Amino acid sequence: MEIEFLGTGTSVGIPMIGCDCPTCTSDDPRDRRLRVSLLIRHQGAQILIDPSIDFRQQALRAGLKSLDAVLITHAHADHVFGIDDLRALNYRQGAIPCFASAETWHNLYRMFSYAFGPPGPSSRPRLVPHIIGGEFTLCGLHVTPVALPHGDMTTLGFRLENFAYITDCNAIPDVACEQLLGLDVLVLDCVRYKPHPTHLHLEAALAYIARLQPKRAYLTHMAHDIRHAELEARLPPGVRLAYDGLRFVV
Repeated sequence: MEIEFLGTGTSVGIPMIGCDCPTCTSDDPRDRRLRVSLLIRHQGAQILIDPSIDFRQQALRAGLKSLDAVLITHAHADHVFGIDDLRALNYRQGAIPCFASAETWHNLYRMFSYAFGPPGPSSRPRLVPHIIGGEFTLCGLHVTPVALPHGDMTTLGFRLENFAYITDCNAIPDVACEQLLGLDVLVLDCVRYKPHPTHLHLEAALAYIARLQPKRAYLTHMAHDIRHAELEARLPPGVRLAYDGLRFVV
C-alpha cells in the first residue's frame, strides 16, 4: 500500500493570503501546504481520502487519471469543495463510488444539490453514494471507520489494515483508541502548538501517539505557526511531519 500526501495544510492553506510570517514566506517547499487530502494506491487501485478544495492542483501534480473510490471524513469546505473537479475523472471513467457517514451525506446533498438532483444541460460530478455504517472492504483493504469529535460534529477517521488516517478531531475517545492499536503507520491531526477547540495541537497529538504506539507517525493538517524544519528537528523518534508530495509504502 503506497501513501501519498496530496495536501497537509489547514483550512486556509499555506502560504495564507495576506500573511508574511516566516512560514508563509519560507523558501522550504515543505512549508507550502495545500488543503489536506490523501491518496492510497493498492494493487492497481487508487483511493482518495477527501477531495480537498485544492484537488485539481493536487491531482495534476500526482498524475492522477482515475479513482476507484473516495472516502470522506466530513463535509467541511476544505475537505470536500474539490468534489466538482471529480467531473474530469467522470468524463474518463464514469461515476465514482463515494463513502461517507449519513451525517456527511446529509450535508453533501445540501451543498452539492445540483449534483444529485435531476440531470440538467451542464456537466456535474457523478458519485455513487454509500453510507458508512460499520467496517467494510474496499479495493481489497479492510476499512474500519473511526468516529471522532470535531467540535460539535462527528468526523470519521479511517483505518485501512495497519494504516490509519486521523484528521480533524479534538480528541480520540477510548473506543477509537482501541481501534487504533497495532498500527504500522498513523497519520494524525496536529493543527498548531497552542490548544484548539476543534483540532489536536502538538502536545495532545504526541500524547496520543505515545499511547497508541504506532511504529511510525506523521503529523498533518498544520497551520502556519509550524515551520517544517524547525519542528521536525525536535520530534520524538518515529514521529515526522508530513509534507505535500510525500510518498511512502506501508
